[in-house]
Amino acid sequence: MADAKTEKQKVKEITDKLEEGLKELFESEKYKSYLSTMSKFHNYSFNNTLLIALQRPDATLVAGYQAWQKNFNRHVNKGERGIRILAPAPYKIKEERDKLDPVTREVMLDKDGMPQTEEVEVKIPAFRTVSVFDVSQTDGEPIPELEAKELLSTVEDYEDFVKAVTFIAPVPVSFEDIPGDSKGFFSPAEKRIAVQEGMSESQTLKTMVHETAHSMLHDKEVNKDILAPAKDRNTKEVEALYPCFYNVDLLNYFP
Repeated sequence: MADAKTEKQKVKEITDKLEEGLKELFESEKYKSYLSTMSKFHNYSFNNTLLIALQRPDATLVAGYQAWQKNFNRHVNKGERGIRILAPAPYKIKEERDKLDPVTREVMLDKDGMPQTEEVEVKIPAFRTVSVFDVSQTDGEPIPELEAKELLSTVEDYEDFVKAVTFIAPVPVSFEDIPGDSKGFFSPAEKRIAVQEGMSESQTLKTMVHETAHSMLHDKEVNKDILAPAKDRNTKEVEALYPCFYNVDLLNYFP
């Protein structure tokens, strides 16, 4: 591999090209359409996010069977196995409780000085298992994408670029056949980045940089700010598309 300074120059070159292509995107109708569609996806709890990651590490967009049909005009492919998560299923019961004064909140007494009681309805928290499905398990109308169209060009010094991005990625990078339409993913559970094999050189490098940004921004073991509020999927995608806006200078990851 070339020295660190050379690698920095090469990473800067490709990230500069990515930034140029993205500047116009955030003011486009395509961006508005993307946000409108993404707002229909549910933001899952930490526990359910973990369940999804454990069962399907490459999941990107997840929704229920009916939600895919109603909100996105897509249907779950025949024979697909659902991802099991927990859904709230509270129920109500009636029970006798001491009657409290609405002002003082003290127990009210009857004429004999005994506590008065009343029947109240109480909601009991409970959960049930439900199935959700990743977009790769569905077919139908295309999902709007925030990213630009697939890049098809070759890249000068392509192999050096691949080595440079692999060098700064905090987790291993592998090239494989990814089911569905995904070009790549970062798996926090498996601590790895996967990139679709067989793509053009420019698309491969773009995907590698995008997923590397995810691994730096959205892995708590890499990003130590554990007190930061949880980010939804939309925020994570925007951050990974334009890492320079979010204090992620890839060049700083060289020794």
